[in-house]
Amino acid sequence: MSNDRIILDQVLEQQRYSIASTLAPEKYFEVFASEQILKDFDLSYDELVTGIISGSGDGGIDSFYVFINGELLQEDSDFKDLKKNIAIEVVMIQSKTTSSFSEAAVDRFISATSDLFDLSKPIYELRSVYNPSLIEAVNRFRTTYRALASKFPKLSLLYYYTTKGDQLHPNVERKGERLRDTVKHLFSSSEFSIEFLGARDLLDLARRSPITTYELKLSENPISSPGAVAFVCLVSLKDFHRFITDSEGHLIRQIFEANVRDYQGKTQVNEEIQTSLQKNPLKEDFWWLNNGITVLASKATQSGKKITVENPEVVNGLQTSTEIHNYFSGCNTEGEERNLLVRVIVPNAIESRDHIIKATNSQTAIPPASLRATDRIHRDIEEYLKPFGLYYDRRKNYYKNEGKSINRIVGIPQMAQAVMAIVLQKPDTARARPSSLMKKDEEYEKLFNREYPIEIYRACAQIIKQTEDFLNSCSEDLTSSAKTDLKFYIAMAASILALSKVSPQPRDLASLVDIELSTELFHKVFELVNSDYLSLGATDKIAKGPELSILIKQHLRERIETEN
Repeated sequence: MSNDRIILDQVLEQQRYSIASTLAPEKYFEVFASEQILKDFDLSYDELVTGIISGSGDGGIDSFYVFINGELLQEDSDFKDLKKNIAIEVVMIQSKTTSSFSEAAVDRFISATSDLFDLSKPIYELRSVYNPSLIEAVNRFRTTYRALASKFPKLSLLYYYTTKGDQLHPNVERKGERLRDTVKHLFSSSEFSIEFLGARDLLDLARRSPITTYELKLSENPISSPGAVAFVCLVSLKDFHRFITDSEGHLIRQIFEANVRDYQGKTQVNEEIQTSLQKNPLKEDFWWLNNGITVLASKATQSGKKITVENPEVVNGLQTSTEIHNYFSGCNTEGEERNLLVRVIVPNAIESRDHIIKATNSQTAIPPASLRATDRIHRDIEEYLKPFGLYYDRRKNYYKNEGKSINRIVGIPQMAQAVMAIVLQKPDTARARPSSLMKKDEEYEKLFNREYPIEIYRACAQIIKQTEDFLNSCSEDLTSSAKTDLKFYIAMAASILALSKVSPQPRDLASLVDIELSTELFHKVFELVNSDYLSLGATDKIAKGPELSILIKQHLRERIETEN
């Protein structure tokens, strides 16, 4: 056994014990491999785990992710407003704890590709061959690809085969060429790659930390703020484009995480930004026509006409930044000499950071839901949960980057789903809309209501984490698709049985922080929920509709009446 393999095994076991002790070693290896391969996409643990579809009928694809312009495609994602320069990346990972690479594994990639990416084959006719999680993931890709086809997106199919091995036999490598031929036959203009990652490669990826320090070159010396670390700068469009893109010319998505808006695509404002970039008959400087960019940082140091910025966050200017990126990606910019106004600020407190985000994003009409993460209630939840060893990830991946355990981190979307399922008793809505529950004011006020006892959020976090742990312990009996479908129903049913109330009030649910839900209770709940799920057809369509919830609550009511 090589030293690389020995060190990798040690790293895996230490990290599994530290952040994912409830996962089996083989399952944690899948999470670890996906995390390292997708490091630059800065996914949360929830997003990583959602893409893991391993099990019977996985076609040799243990993890499956689709990114549209660097954003993860989810069940309720909406990219219809994207106009041009659209990049679709499909990432497929096979993660095996074996000590070598096999030809058979690549053959499975080839066979699955021939079936799943042949658009002439109805996807649901493949249900007898592939598991529901893979079918649904590929269907989301197909639907999105067809919807964007008229805009001629750039498609990339990226395959990764990871093991603990350290040698790649030429015969296995040659199989990769057959996979390339299969992909090119289906999508002739697509980009293709296959990478074989062994112990040394995985260690190298694990050692590579995301870049946190960036240099911003200035056109002129900046104006600084007395008594504070803050700069007002003129930056050439070329230098700003270098600041927000990586060595391959892709937007560095993580520096936009704090931005309260997604890229809005084809809007009048964005059209006007692009027009001012491409057509400038009066030779006006760009900063005369644009409000500029606001960048927050943990540290900023000026040296001449350069600012070194640590942990930059573009909190206002995502639309402008994206249009600048599109401009440099699709136009002849050789003679470009215009400038952009950039503010670099180091906030002195979290409250100041949130205030800047809200203030700088309130100057134009934006959806109210876009400002949610800066609301006081989310800071209150974060501060309340921390002493109990629960970490509310109000700032995406803040606690992941601090090395906190997977089953102790709760993101805002996950909290919204938990409250929707447990407090509002709508597990079907929680299942169907994983990333968009907070977009409507009416729903948001019901989910994050300051009139609720704050203990509700701890109770919901504890129950959803206990439910996940329970389902992970059933890994041999359940597909990943079934776990996803059942999770919110089990969480709702567990709270109802624990309280012996079919329609518990918020104060009742808040009391669950002092009640330990037993494994025996979860087994009872699982038997009831799974039985109803199977009786209705056991599909994701059933899990996203109201019928299953109605049936489960009826049976819970009957059980409670019998027991009482």
